Amino acid sequence: MTPVVVVGAGPVGLSAALALRGRGLPVVLLEADPKDRERPGSRALFVHRETLRLLDGMCPGLAAEITGYGRTWHTRRTLYRGREVYARTFPPPSGLPPFTSLRQVDTERFLRAACEREGVEFVWGTRVAGVEAGAAGVSLTAEDGREWSAGFVVAADGARSAVREALGIALEGTRGEGFHVVADVADVPGGELPLERVFHYEHPGVGGRSVMRVPFTGGFQVDLQCHDDDAEEDWGGEGAVRRWLPGVVGDGYAERILWVSTYRFLRKVAASFTDPHRRVLLAGEAAHLFPPFGARGMNSGIADAAAAAGAVAAGTADAVEEFAAVRRAAGLFNSEAAGIALDHLRPRRSVRLRQRAAAALAPVLPSCGSWLEHAPYGPRHGAPAVAGGKY
Repeated sequence: MTPVVVVGAGPVGLSAALALRGRGLPVVLLEADPKDRERPGSRALFVHRETLRLLDGMCPGLAAEITGYGRTWHTRRTLYRGREVYARTFPPPSGLPPFTSLRQVDTERFLRAACEREGVEFVWGTRVAGVEAGAAGVSLTAEDGREWSAGFVVAADGARSAVREALGIALEGTRGEGFHVVADVADVPGGELPLERVFHYEHPGVGGRSVMRVPFTGGFQVDLQCHDDDAEEDWGGEGAVRRWLPGVVGDGYAERILWVSTYRFLRKVAASFTDPHRRVLLAGEAAHLFPPFGARGMNSGIADAAAAAGAVAAGTADAVEEFAAVRRAAGLFNSEAAGIALDHLRPRRSVRLRQRAAAALAPVLPSCGSWLEHAPYGPRHGAPAVAGGKY
């Protein structure tokens, strides 16, 4: 019997495997995709300071590797209908930065290399089809018939988690109205945009739609909030992005688009983060789905992974029960925080009027500009062991 099997080689599964190896436990990591898979798009961009600390605890020096490659900006700006209402530049930190920004595929590259150095056993091209959990352990069956027996399983196999579904654990929550378009754009060599995060309320260059620009190593991501009655074919897809992108970032970038996707806000949390026998532990998107605003998904998932490794190392049902209770509370907090942010991003008339008033008062009342800056990301703190925050 294998002591621990981790399912899923995304950033959460890799972190769980690394944390388990850091505690001296042999780990087999099963991944449905092949070893040479290609992962498109930036997706999760931010690794926050709390997460960097967790990763460094799993593998000393890993935080320095990641921050050495990622980008950290010190200026945040917010505009309302083209007029700046908030700007602040922070001094460089003396220790770990508050965050670093890099594509998820690059974060995974660093995590995978660390796992390989630490002796994690990878089994690629293995899609889990069956899960049976009992008092003595867990049996996993792959689509090709191969089987594994484990004392514990950490399920980090994403939003369509085969492990969670096999256990009959429901995802509970809501699906938001409307959609966003996200695009990765490569820098223009020698003509890079300023290293700053910029959020626009009702950007005049895209017909009053809100938009955010965030740098990462090698380029930047643009997130466009579409109106409820917009058609995806008019705003999503590379051709459509080429049409509206110059109105946001200027000329010269329409041919430098790397990736385009659309998404809708999902706020869902698993009914339980473990099975009745306390042998399977859910982590990351297998356990919760959050909108990307607030950078809660991957960061809270890595916190799940660290907590799961601690519970598995303890080896008791009580430890797993505590893991499940604490991380589910964190998931519910993050879901509620994301809902607050969503109410601001897709506001009712009363909230829109408040935003308009705050923008008018921001030149004389800086607190109004600060509210406009912070509100789109929701509250950051208030739940136990929440790793995540705001852009």
